[in-house]
Amino acid sequence: MRVNLALIFAAFCLAFVGMAQPVVIATSEVFGSLARTIGGEDVLVITIIPAGFCPAHYDLRPSDFLHLSQAKLVFYHGIETWMDRLLANTNPEALVVKLGGPWNYPEALAEKAKAVAENLSKILPEKADLFAGRLSTFLAELEALAGELKTRAEELRLSEVPAIVMAWQESFARWLGLNIVATYPPEERLSVKDLLELAQKGRENGVKLVIDNLQSGVSFGGRLAQAIGASHVVLTNFPGPIPGTVDMLSMLRVNANLVFSAVEALQEVTVP
Repeated sequence: MRVNLALIFAAFCLAFVGMAQPVVIATSEVFGSLARTIGGEDVLVITIIPAGFCPAHYDLRPSDFLHLSQAKLVFYHGIETWMDRLLANTNPEALVVKLGGPWNYPEALAEKAKAVAENLSKILPEKADLFAGRLSTFLAELEALAGELKTRAEELRLSEVPAIVMAWQESFARWLGLNIVATYPPEERLSVKDLLELAQKGRENGVKLVIDNLQSGVSFGGRLAQAIGASHVVLTNFPGPIPGTVDMLSMLRVNANLVFSAVEALQEVTVP
């Protein structure tokens, strides 16, 4: 039986048009999580890129074109090379908001949340006070979590723990207070020479942790940790792929706890 693709597409479009809530597209779950937290039931939030993927390496699916064509508001990082050209062809009237820069530590996350609330208010100005209230609640929870994590980091003396860190986790590791000896780029840019040089630097500086970023690949970091004799800690920059990381606040907590657990294990080994 032949299927009329145009009719199917039209049916999907009618389904979206019939919805009461405006469609908000987030290219990643970073913005998807924030938009759902602040927008609540007043918006329909659709995240395009699965949590285990880096936005810069994602290949669009046919359903993504449909979702983008119906969007009232789109949030993206700026590393999605296809975004500007795609929206110009499919939905030039959408409000498109680029929120570049890091998001994986509290101060940066707070700025992203404020930007999300501000732009949600542009498409639903009558809900601005409601969005502001939800933003205030989120920021209060974020501040409390940040204080809790900082206190634990100081108790564990993270500033005395030398670490080599994947570049996309540097901001978070530095916020925790780790002693960062070196960083490294995504593993597709690295060679055996890089591995040997970083391993040598790690041994010279007594590196105890190698902190990796899940979405960038973890095999290089694993080999580096083994070469140094350090613990290999894998963190995520997006909610979802690691158990317990259901939103941005829980992602921060889980990432911090992974580092704390590794440091606690090291301290147990060194205690006579």
